[in-house]
Amino acid sequence: MTTDTVAQFSSSLAEHDVECTRVPAAEFAEALETVLERPAVGAPLGISGVSLSDCGVTTSPTPRQLEDAETGVARAGAGIAEYGTLVVQSDAGGTEPVSLYPPTHVAVVRASDVVPDVRSGLAWLAEEFDAGRDTAILATGPSATADMGGLVFGAHGPKRVHVLVISDR
Repeated sequence: MTTDTVAQFSSSLAEHDVECTRVPAAEFAEALETVLERPAVGAPLGISGVSLSDCGVTTSPTPRQLEDAETGVARAGAGIAEYGTLVVQSDAGGTEPVSLYPPTHVAVVRASDVVPDVRSGLAWLAEEFDAGRDTAILATGPSATADMGGLVFGAHGPKRVHVLVISDR
């Protein structure tokens, strides 16, 4: 990963009206606070030095908390710079539902997990599948559909997405 890859990722996200904030791990809580709309739910992030425990985000939410949440905070296992695509994996911590059900998804991805193109993303995903982590969603921008006539946002997932890219140490 290079700084150029993260810059391309940010640019591609902007094309889909997705804001991207680069932040050092030590400043994660402050950055999250600026984009959080409460109530908020989250799944364990698994990123060293980054935690939801002090951010007022409910982890391991009940179905009711998930339904009532305005924001879901979940890790993206990878970002694909070419299209601004997030790879969200399903896990026991609830990453998939937390990323899909609330109207706003705050995706957290490490800068080193941003790959330049789809070919690199698929190679990464193949390694994940080989390791038994074989369920993933590729999401590009907010959920949208034109099945109902005009373009409708949030029909099958979040209406808004914000990405926090964590600078690696």
